[in-house]
Amino acid sequence: MENKLRSLYALQQIDSNFDELQDLKGDLPRIVADLQERVRAQEAKLHELEALAKNSLIRRDAVDLEIISSKEKVEKYKEQQFQIKTNKQYDALTREIDLTQARINALQKEMDVVEGRASVAKEDSEALKPAVEELQKELQERQAELNLVNKEHEDEELKLKHEREKLVVRIDKNDLRAYERIRKAMGGKAVVAVRRNACGGCFKRVTPQAAVELRKNSKLMTCEHCGRMLVSDEIVESYSTKL
Repeated sequence: MENKLRSLYALQQIDSNFDELQDLKGDLPRIVADLQERVRAQEAKLHELEALAKNSLIRRDAVDLEIISSKEKVEKYKEQQFQIKTNKQYDALTREIDLTQARINALQKEMDVVEGRASVAKEDSEALKPAVEELQKELQERQAELNLVNKEHEDEELKLKHEREKLVVRIDKNDLRAYERIRKAMGGKAVVAVRRNACGGCFKRVTPQAAVELRKNSKLMTCEHCGRMLVSDEIVESYSTKL
C-alpha cells in the first residue's frame, strides 16, 4: 500500500510540473486552437462558395446548350409546317412548337437564376478571401510563437512524459481512474499532503483518528470535505529525498 501511495503522489508531482509548463504558455494554446477552428470554418465556407459558383456556371452552360438545341428544334418544326399536307399534322407540329417554346422560356428563367447565383457566390467568395488570408496569417504567427515556447521546454516535457509513462504502468487501473477523475474535478490537484492536520487541498482539518491512520501509510484515504487523496509527510519527504 505504501508503494501505491508513493506512486500516486509521484504522479501528482509530475502532472503538476506539466501544468506549470502549460501555464508558462499562457493563452497561446487556446488562441491557436481557436484560430485553427475559425480558419477551418472560413475555409470551408470559402470552398462552398467557390463550388457553388463553379457548379452554377456548369449548369448555366448546360442550360445554354439546351436552349440552343430547343431553338433549332423550333426552327425545324416551322420549316416542316410548310411541307405537311393535313391539318392534323400541322396541329401536331404546332403543339410541339408551343411545348418547345415553353421549355425555352423555362430554361431562360433558369439561366437568369443560375447566373445570378454564380455572380453572388463569386462576389461573396472574393469578399471572404481577404478575411481568410488574414486569419491564416494570424494563425501562422501565433503558431510560430507557440512552437518557440514549446521548443524552449521540449526536453523537460519529454522527460516528464517518459517518467509518467513508466509510473502509470505501476498504478492500479481503478486507482488511476479515480486519480484522473479527482484531478479533473479539483483543478489538477488529486493527491495532497496533510500538513498540521489539515488537507493540503481544501485546508479543512482532518480528524485526529484520520491523522493517525494516515501516518501508518496502510490504506488510501481521501479528504471527507473535498474528496482528494491524502498522503502523509513521510510520503512527501521520501519523494523529495529521491529528487
